[in-house]
Amino acid sequence: MRPKSPQDYEKLKAELKTPFLGLRRFIYLACGASGSVGAYIFLTQLLPGRGETGTTLSNLAVQMGVIGIMILLYRIDKPRT
Repeated sequence: MRPKSPQDYEKLKAELKTPFLGLRRFIYLACGASGSVGAYIFLTQLLPGRGETGTTLSNLAVQMGVIGIMILLYRIDKPRT
């Protein structure tokens, strides 16, 4: 099957350079959102002092790390123009 227009051909060339770009960005967004919700929950537990402070603080750090990694991966995966 051949592309019908030059625009279709350019889309195919772009997809060859960065396969599954949309899927990867969706995964970065979903994991970043999940980390944000988790960080919010642990922060709201940490501020009033409920639960074990050490466990809550380490869980908050993990969630912040997830958010940071997703931002880093999104920026690395940004297509070069």
